[in-house]
Amino acid sequence: MTAGPLSGARSTAVRRGRGRRLLDRTLARPSSAAWVGLVLVAVFFALQAPGLVSAGGLAGVLDSAALLGIGALAVGMLLIAGHIDLSIGMVAAAGALTTGLLVTEAGWGIWPALAASLAGSLAVGLLNGWLVVRTGLPSFLVTLAAHLVLQGASLALSRAIAGTTVLQGLDGAPGWSSASTVFDATAQWGSGFFRVSIVWWLVLTAWAAWVLWRTRFGNAVFAVGGARRVARELGVPVRRTTLALFCCTAAAGWLVGTLALVRVGSAEGGSTLMPAIEFLVAAVIGGCLLTGGYGSVVGAAVGALLYAVAQFGITLAGWDPLWFQAFLGVLLVVALLANGVVRTRLREVPQS
Repeated sequence: MTAGPLSGARSTAVRRGRGRRLLDRTLARPSSAAWVGLVLVAVFFALQAPGLVSAGGLAGVLDSAALLGIGALAVGMLLIAGHIDLSIGMVAAAGALTTGLLVTEAGWGIWPALAASLAGSLAVGLLNGWLVVRTGLPSFLVTLAAHLVLQGASLALSRAIAGTTVLQGLDGAPGWSSASTVFDATAQWGSGFFRVSIVWWLVLTAWAAWVLWRTRFGNAVFAVGGARRVARELGVPVRRTTLALFCCTAAAGWLVGTLALVRVGSAEGGSTLMPAIEFLVAAVIGGCLLTGGYGSVVGAAVGALLYAVAQFGITLAGWDPLWFQAFLGVLLVVALLANGVVRTRLREVPQS
């Protein structure tokens, strides 16, 4: 007669155990904290500024998140491998400037100019990666130096060649119409105009997620970030993987710069379209650890979306824009604390 109560207690314990394992697995996902933060921030600002949930508000948020998210994807993958790139924002500006100089001063068509600027951007990424793997210097310092070199060279070259740091009138270049279709097409829905940059962002997010979780290259990225020496001893191509990742961040920077250039039809030397710290913050908010070996490109995309919701929400709510910096700092601290908790729980999850 005592079998019934014992059986009930045993089944309750089993259910609790399953629930605890499900909670641990959910919290072990790098993007979990970012998703929770996105929901809370979106609800808060939707109440403060109802226009945020309109078609126009949604278009503005997604457009801002797209440019930030493209860079955050590449930075996030590099963080997972245990490296940081602080030059990506300047690569975006320098790539746009190179395109502008080739169009306005050399008379090139827009497509050859874009191809040349892409090649230059990839060369910068390749040089950054080579210096990191060859010298063993911290990637933080190497890419900071690259940022400073690109910034100074951009200003000096634009003044020496064009006599100005602002290049305008690019929309008259041969091939501009097709380039505008690829990089600046829009679709209207209600009061919102949704740009093609959103499509670029979503496609690249899906591609990056597939690469990380379904390919040998993705396994190598996690291995390099988790235990570089062990990965090298096991035959993981550490150097080749690192070089490829730095080229990815350079290509992402070029794409961000190109999307901005085609949108406004001009380029400005020496200005960073988006500071590298913003890409880094979005990736960290999305769950990528600065120590490497852990993270998610989907989380980086969610982090970019959370960033954009907060920025756009503060503007629509009529707050002083300076509050955004304070709010961003709070988000970053919370993300770092949440990532620490998640990492601890991940270590406690049985590996069997």
